[in-house]
Amino acid sequence: MTEPLKPGAMVGVLGGGQLGAMFAQAARRLGYRVAVWDPDPDAPAHRAADHSVAASFSDPSARDAFSRAVQAVTFEWENVPADLCDWLEQRHPVRPGSEVLRIIQDRIVQKQFLQSRGLPVPSFAAVTAPDALAEAAERLGLPALCKTATAGYDGKGQWMIRRAADAGPVIEALRGGTRPGMRWILETFVEFDRELSVLIVRSDAGDCRTYPVVENRHDQGILRVTLAPASVPVSVAQQAADLAVSAVAALDGVGVFCVELFQRRDGALLINEIAPRPHNSGHYTLDACSCSQFEQQVRVLCGLPLGEVRMLSPAAMVNLIGEEARGATADVGSSVLFIPGAVLHLYGKRVVRAGRKMGHVTFLAERGDIAAERAAEFIKRLSSES
Repeated sequence: MTEPLKPGAMVGVLGGGQLGAMFAQAARRLGYRVAVWDPDPDAPAHRAADHSVAASFSDPSARDAFSRAVQAVTFEWENVPADLCDWLEQRHPVRPGSEVLRIIQDRIVQKQFLQSRGLPVPSFAAVTAPDALAEAAERLGLPALCKTATAGYDGKGQWMIRRAADAGPVIEALRGGTRPGMRWILETFVEFDRELSVLIVRSDAGDCRTYPVVENRHDQGILRVTLAPASVPVSVAQQAADLAVSAVAALDGVGVFCVELFQRRDGALLINEIAPRPHNSGHYTLDACSCSQFEQQVRVLCGLPLGEVRMLSPAAMVNLIGEEARGATADVGSSVLFIPGAVLHLYGKRVVRAGRKMGHVTFLAERGDIAAERAAEFIKRLSSES
């Protein structure tokens, strides 16, 4: 991009879930028009768009119409077709680019790439057929976690193997879902003290901004709560930031990235995965930072100066999963809105499903322990309501 896009330009986003909707809202606040392409006509981002395309990502006429409408393109998740991004990249700036997407959307390729750059990752083995799993598990050692190489998220497409006897049922599960060319990755299960993540924003010129390291706590593979900033020593926070910057620089990535990390019990940090987009663990930035991760996504895409990453307040973010959204808008919601510093975000998804992220609540406080305490009380209340 030779010069920044001016307000009034149309920017495009592939994917219309809550991340696409939040991107659209940030773009419109900065004066840009937004085109959303999502095959689901009921996707939340369509309602925030100036131009909508609700067709398959493989539809060439939809591709042409979307391309004619936009001047730059981004995406809200890493499972959009890389070939589509490659085609669009021949015509418009796409941030991040298709080559980065190809590396990140395949867990085997991603781990091999990071390992080849000397970056620390858990030990892993590629599994190209279900019957190869037992041998890989014996070679790698147990416990281990088997994941689909592509398309898995929020704990989907993952199987824990704690002992040799667990391999048989997992092999049968893999056989039942096998498609031509399907692959899996087996990773040593990391005994960790904390799961951490770092948001990185990187410009075309290689300029970087790093948000404070945060702690993430999961439930059944789904992010439950994020504590920002993480209660870790300054040395650990600096090491996490350095690893994140190194990983994104190695990719030559341009855009917003989230680098997920394990802090092992011996204190060492390992890179778990990288998301080439705004991340659930960065939702706190909407309320607790001077420039949110979504505004940064707009800034990078349009060639604008990167925003500052200053935290205005400690925060704890709690996801609303499935039916919890109904409670949050009924009895629990009426109480949440009276809690000092609580900010409720509902995503406007009309279909409620178990395990589906329907919204989140950010708790702001003068101290991180107070925010965390309010979040814990809220989760306890949600549990008692279910």
